[in-house]
Amino acid sequence: MDQIWLWLGFIAFVLAMLALDLGVFHREAHEVSVREAGAWSMLWVALALAFNFGVYRFMGHEAGLQFLTGYLIEKALSVDNIFVFVLIFSYFNVPPRYQHRVLFFGIIGALVMRGAMIAAGAALIEQYHWIIYVFGAFLVFTGIRMAWKMESEIQPARNPVLRLVRRLVPVTNRYHGKSFFIRRGVGGRVRRIATPLFVVLILVETTDLIFAVDSIPAIFAITTDPYIVFTSNVFAILGLRSLYFLLAGVIHKFHYLKLGLAAVLVFVGAKMLITYFDIHVPVQISLAVVGGLLTLAVVASLVFPQGVGATEPVAHHPLPAPEPDPALARVDGADDGGATP
Repeated sequence: MDQIWLWLGFIAFVLAMLALDLGVFHREAHEVSVREAGAWSMLWVALALAFNFGVYRFMGHEAGLQFLTGYLIEKALSVDNIFVFVLIFSYFNVPPRYQHRVLFFGIIGALVMRGAMIAAGAALIEQYHWIIYVFGAFLVFTGIRMAWKMESEIQPARNPVLRLVRRLVPVTNRYHGKSFFIRRGVGGRVRRIATPLFVVLILVETTDLIFAVDSIPAIFAITTDPYIVFTSNVFAILGLRSLYFLLAGVIHKFHYLKLGLAAVLVFVGAKMLITYFDIHVPVQISLAVVGGLLTLAVVASLVFPQGVGATEPVAHHPLPAPEPDPALARVDGADDGGATP
C-alpha cells in the first residue's frame, strides 16, 4: 500500500511541475535564453538531489546511492540526445521560440514510453533472470559501436518514420506558429493538416525511443527496483529541455563526451555480464567509475580542443527551411489562407 502512495505521489508531482512549466512559465512561446535555461537546469538538479535525499532518508543508504548513480548515468546518456536535437532543429530550421514546445511535448511522450519500457524490463528480469545478460551484452556492443563510430551519420530526410508520416498525414510546406496541426480547405473540403513542427516532434520522439533502448538497460545494471529506475530516469528526462538550451551552442566543444559515454555503456554492460560468475560491483564503485569516466571525457575535451578545421555545430549553420525539402509533402493550397489553427 505504501508503494502505491509513493508512485501516485511522484506522478502527481511530475504532472504538477509540467503544468507549472507550460501553463505559467512558458505559456507564451519565446526563445529560451541561456540564463533562463541555466536557472531551470539548476532547479531540476536541485529537485533531483532533494528527492535523492528523501530516498536516502526513507529507503536507506543503498537505495540513495542507487538513485544517484542511476540519475548520473541517465543524465549523461541524455546529453547524447542533445547532439541529435541540434541536428533535427537545424535541418528543419525550427524557429527558436517554438523549440521549447516541441521538447515539452516530446518529453511527455518520452515519459510514457520509458515508463512502459521500464515496466516491461522489470517484469522480464523478474520472470527471466538471464535477460540481464542479454542487456549486458547489448550495452557492451552498443558502447563499442559508439566508440568506433564517433561521427554521427544521422540524416533526417532518410528517416523511415518521417517517410511514414509523410505518407499517412498531409504536411504543409511552412510553419504556422506553434501549431502542430491546422485546418485548411483542400479539394473542396476542410482537412486537418500537419505542420513541419509535428514532423519535428515525431522525430524527437523516435530519437528518444532509440536512445532509451540503450539507457533503460543501463540503469538496470545499478538496480532492478522499478521505483528507483523510473524516478531517476524521469528526473534526468525532465531536465533535458533546459539542458538542451544551455548546451546547444557549445555541445560541439565536448568532442570526447561520446567516447566517455561509450566507456560508461561498456562498463555497465560488463557489470551485468560478470554477475554470471557471482561477481557484484558495489554501487559506490559504480558511481565513482561512471563519474570518473564522464569527468575525464569533459576535461579531455577542454584540454585538447578540436583543431581550427573542426566541424562547427549544425545549429550555427542552418540548412534551408523545410519548404524546398523533398521530405515534406506538398499540400496544394494548404497555405493560401483559411481557418486559423
